[in-house]
Amino acid sequence: MSSKKRTACTAALYLCVALLGAVTTPGFAFEAERASVESNNVESAAKVPAAPVSQIAPVATTATAVTATALKPQTAALASVPMVQTAGTAAVATSFGSLAAAVAAQPSNVGEDEQINCLATGIYYEAKGEPLSGQLAVAEVILNRTQSGRFPSTACGVLKQPGQFSFVRGGKLPEPNEGSTAWRTAVAVAHVAKRELWDSPADGALFFHARRVSPRWGKARVASVGNHIFYR
Repeated sequence: MSSKKRTACTAALYLCVALLGAVTTPGFAFEAERASVESNNVESAAKVPAAPVSQIAPVATTATAVTATALKPQTAALASVPMVQTAGTAAVATSFGSLAAAVAAQPSNVGEDEQINCLATGIYYEAKGEPLSGQLAVAEVILNRTQSGRFPSTACGVLKQPGQFSFVRGGKLPEPNEGSTAWRTAVAVAHVAKRELWDSPADGALFFHARRVSPRWGKARVASVGNHIFYR
């Protein structure tokens, strides 16, 4: 064989070996295929418009999810607690929506609070047949007296002051019917008044009397609520 032919055969042999190695090299076909797929995916992604930011749902981390779960019971508990506002503010009327709602949200027992017990007793005996606004107005008179400096400084002291409340005899408060609806309502109204959860229609009043009597007091009239007239 001539030198030229031998060289040509050798070159052809090397070319065949190179092609065979390229095809059978592990991973080559996989890499080529993956490259093709990735290229197609990139082209497809370029053709799909991006979703608006508002449509992308946030992904909560594990810590965030745990925190939110842990706070659920506390949030529910807080929602059930009545909002307490200071009387005299514009927000008072909206904290419960109505005086009836404010009363319904209060406990119907006095617990260990002697002053709530006395205040509720005054409401019960002086205004248990009155609308809630009338009961609150009577409670307001008792509380206003405790702060006036002209009367005893406690609800019990105000009620027991001689000659002030006709239902009090010998400085002793009578025992109300604690199983009655009227008593439970009086207690709830006492809590509303003491905690200043609703504005009284007789704001600033220190005295009141029933409509059926006419004592001709020389005092400034504040309001007329139910069957009572209130004065400052």
